[in-house]
Amino acid sequence: MENGTNPFYFNFTMFVNIGSYYYVAFVFSLLLYSFIVSANLVIILVISRERSLHEPMYIFIASLSVNSLYGSTGFFPRFLMDLLSDSHLISRPACFSQIYVIYTYASYEFTILGIMAYDRYVAVCQPLHYHRQMTSRTVFNLLVSAWFYPTFFITAVIPLSALLPLCGNEIQRVYCANWNVVKLSCVPTSVNNTVGMFITISIVFLPLFFVLYTYLRIVVVCWKKSAEFKRKVLQSCLPHIVSFVIYSIAGFCDIALSRYDPDELNPFVAVILSLEFVVIPPFLNPLLYGLKLPEIRRHIVRMIPWYKRKSVRTRPQLVS
Repeated sequence: MENGTNPFYFNFTMFVNIGSYYYVAFVFSLLLYSFIVSANLVIILVISRERSLHEPMYIFIASLSVNSLYGSTGFFPRFLMDLLSDSHLISRPACFSQIYVIYTYASYEFTILGIMAYDRYVAVCQPLHYHRQMTSRTVFNLLVSAWFYPTFFITAVIPLSALLPLCGNEIQRVYCANWNVVKLSCVPTSVNNTVGMFITISIVFLPLFFVLYTYLRIVVVCWKKSAEFKRKVLQSCLPHIVSFVIYSIAGFCDIALSRYDPDELNPFVAVILSLEFVVIPPFLNPLLYGLKLPEIRRHIVRMIPWYKRKSVRTRPQLVS
C-alpha cells in the first residue's frame, strides 16, 4: 500500500490551451449563464404569479427551473473564473462542495422528471381521477421525495470519497467529479464502487425505467383514441419527453466519460462531453416548456413590454 496524502488543492487538467480564445470562451460562457438564469427565472416568475398555472404539471416545471438555477450556479461561476486564470487549482473543501452541488443537481433532475412522468400518466390514463389523485398534498409529498431522496444518498456517499488517502491531485475534468477523485486513491475503492453503483441504479436507472413504463402505458391508452386526443397528449407530453431524452443522453455521456480515459479522446470532445449535462438541460428546458406549452408561452408574451404597447395601440376605441 502506498503512502497516501490529502492534498489541499486539486488541479483541473482538462482545460485546453487555446491562448487568447479563452476570452472568447469566457464571453460566450457568461452570455450562456446569463441566458440560463434569466430564462429559468422567467419560467418561475410566470408560474408563481399566474393562478391559472398553479397546477401540478406547471409546479413541477417550476421545480425543474429551480434545479437548473441550482446546478448551473454550482458550475458556471467557478468555470468562468478558471477561464480567466492561468492556474486551475481548487481547494479541497470547494471541490467537494462542487461535487455535492453538481451531483445533487443531476439527481434532482432525474427524480423531478420521474414525478412529471407520473403526473402525465395520471392525466392521460386516469383523467377522471386526476384531481382526486394529484391533490396539493400529493404534489407536495412528491416534490419532497424528489428532493430528499437524492439528498440522502449523495450526503452519504461524499464522505466516503473525502476520507480516502490520495496519491495525486490532478482531476481530468473542468470541474470536480466524484469518480475522478476516487481514482486518485492509494487504497482499494471497492466500497466506493459498490455504493456508487447502488446510488446510480437508485437515482438514475429506477427513474429511467419508471418513465419508460409510464409512457408505454400512455401509448397503449392512446392507441385506439382519436387523432385529436393523440394531438393533445403529444402537445402535453412532448416537452417532457424531449427534455428527458436529452438529459438521459447527457447523463450517459458523463457517466461514460467518468469510466473512460479522457487522454484517449480529442481534448475538445472530452470537454464538450463533460459539459453536456450541466449546460444543455438548464439551457433547453425553459425553451422547451416556455415555447412549446401554450399556457406558459401566452403569459410570457404578455410580460413583454413591446407586446403590451402594441396591444394598447391596436385595442379598438369605443365610439361615444
